[in-house]
Amino acid sequence: MKKLVFATNNEHKLDEVRSILQSEFQILSLSDLSCTDEIPETADTLNGNALLKATYIHQKYGFDCFADDTGLEIDALNGEPGVYSARYAGANQNSADNMCKVLEKLGDNIHRTAQFRTVIALIEGEKTSFFEGNIKGNIARFPRGNNGFGYDPIFVPENYLVSFAQLSSDEKNKISHRAIAVQKLVQHLKHIH
Repeated sequence: MKKLVFATNNEHKLDEVRSILQSEFQILSLSDLSCTDEIPETADTLNGNALLKATYIHQKYGFDCFADDTGLEIDALNGEPGVYSARYAGANQNSADNMCKVLEKLGDNIHRTAQFRTVIALIEGEKTSFFEGNIKGNIARFPRGNNGFGYDPIFVPENYLVSFAQLSSDEKNKISHRAIAVQKLVQHLKHIH
């Protein structure tokens, strides 16, 4: 079974990707490599951050690897929080703080369309590939549900009446931005292996 490193410390993302890839690949985490380095995410695009993380691990450990960066892009906020989604409310804040800032900035605005976008950078040997997934939806007026992570409680996917956090992980993994990007990654990997 082919080994691939997923350059993330986020257990939620790791579980999500492992469940999507199931038995196709052995997905190693940074903790499997005993890597506790704080990998810089200093690019101003999702592609740039994903590539920074993948390149760092590939150069340090020599494994083929992939990394992702995800952003919530809200139309009424000119695409914010976007590449700054994880630290929108400040470097030491958490998901609840980030959601509060979004809801505060949106206020009573009736224009609440948004999209979640994930970019995966894959490095295999000398070759780099990118895979993107996105899902459109709306920002709820208050958080709903206890599943998922990040902005899931306030993101209602298009054609749904519930937030990502109200879906089971199986349901979310069928439609999410990350699932779409990972499926493109899997098709690519199956095609070349």
